[in-house]
Amino acid sequence: MIRLPLPRGLRAQLVLVFLLVATLGALTAATFTFRQGRTAIVARAQADALQELRAHLTSRAPDLPADLDEADLRTLALQLDRAAGTRGWRTALSYRGGPLVAAGAQAPPLPAHLRDRAASATTALAQRFQHAQTPWLAVALPVTAAARPHDPPPLVVYASFSLASQQQDVDTLAAAARAGALPVVLASIIPALLAARRLLRPVRRLRAAAEQVAGGSLDTRVNVTGDDELADLGRTFNTMAATLQADAATLRAMEARARRFAADVSHELRTPLAAMSAVTEVLDADAGSGRLAPLTAEALRLVSDETRKLTRLVEDLIEVSRFDAGAAVLNLDEVDLGELIAKTLALRHWHGRVRTDVPQGLRARLDPRRVDVILANLVGNALRHGGTAAPVLIRVQAGAGQITVTVSDDGPGIPADLLPHVFDRFTKADTARTRTEGSGLGLAIAMENARLHGGTLTAANAPGGGAVLTLTLPRKR
Repeated sequence: MIRLPLPRGLRAQLVLVFLLVATLGALTAATFTFRQGRTAIVARAQADALQELRAHLTSRAPDLPADLDEADLRTLALQLDRAAGTRGWRTALSYRGGPLVAAGAQAPPLPAHLRDRAASATTALAQRFQHAQTPWLAVALPVTAAARPHDPPPLVVYASFSLASQQQDVDTLAAAARAGALPVVLASIIPALLAARRLLRPVRRLRAAAEQVAGGSLDTRVNVTGDDELADLGRTFNTMAATLQADAATLRAMEARARRFAADVSHELRTPLAAMSAVTEVLDADAGSGRLAPLTAEALRLVSDETRKLTRLVEDLIEVSRFDAGAAVLNLDEVDLGELIAKTLALRHWHGRVRTDVPQGLRARLDPRRVDVILANLVGNALRHGGTAAPVLIRVQAGAGQITVTVSDDGPGIPADLLPHVFDRFTKADTARTRTEGSGLGLAIAMENARLHGGTLTAANAPGGGAVLTLTLPRKR
């Protein structure tokens, strides 16, 4: 079965449905008109024929003998045929149930059903039939005795004539009905388009308003007129938009307060932590001199380590707050990438633990401080989670418009359930170990710095084992 594709647009579907309804209505009206007209034409021809035949019989009845023989029947049939005029009927008579008697050849043969019914009928009968692909009408007119009208008729007059002329009238009527239906269908296109336009105008306004809301314009509202279903939909949309606007404003205010709180707390902690860091340096010196008891020295080293961790956490929080506030900016400079990586490793004493594969003389326009932060977080993460014996490799590849920096290790890799969230804030490789050296913000800060450069940062596991972190930066900005 072949299925025609339906129009996808609502406007086209509305117009199509309107046209289908108009076509169905026009065809129904045309069919009803045709049937009524055809019935009227045939009924009128039948009534006229019976009236004329009855009139001719009435005028000749006084001259008929009391008992008719075949010669009398043939003479009456001949008189009736001659009186047919333009109708051209051919008659045949049956007396007291006897055989048909005609003046000439009977053409066409009378329907047998009509003869069976006329044998006991007391009123005129008629039946249409086809002969030689032409419609004909046969009528039976019983002639009953006046004294006994309910007895079987002694004489039945049959007449049959062609309905060719009436068929032409019917064909003309059918052609007129078809010709009238086509303009109606074509003319219905205009009201269909107008109706579709009127119905779809509120839908288009709703779509435009929805697109504006999706784009962030939560104060968008639609102008509602009327009391129909589309007007109710518009009012519901306005209510939804107002609710979203209120919720978004509340969320933005809460988010702003949370960012401001984190930034304020971080800045307030920065000064006392700086003092505490200076004190812990002195305490570290005393703990390493051997002049203190072992338990006291261990306690001092623990306080010193926790102070350094807290200092790093505060610095990371301050950096995150700058990204959230949109205050982070790039200070671009033309740098040698090999020298930048070497300085990053030397500053953190990672030279002996990290191998590098960097092309000589590779230069790019970058923010050296932010790229240093990215590399430090990537390499530090690889050294912490790759294991002490797992080597770390930094490989740099230069393309036509970008630079790719890959940091890989031979450790256990990143767990599959953690891989999609490795750059989220406060994400740690082992959630059960809440006390780890990292703050859980390093990779998130690296991701923000990469985005600030217009680059990307991705994480994956190597087929042979180990984690692979890939930094892609544009070569020029």
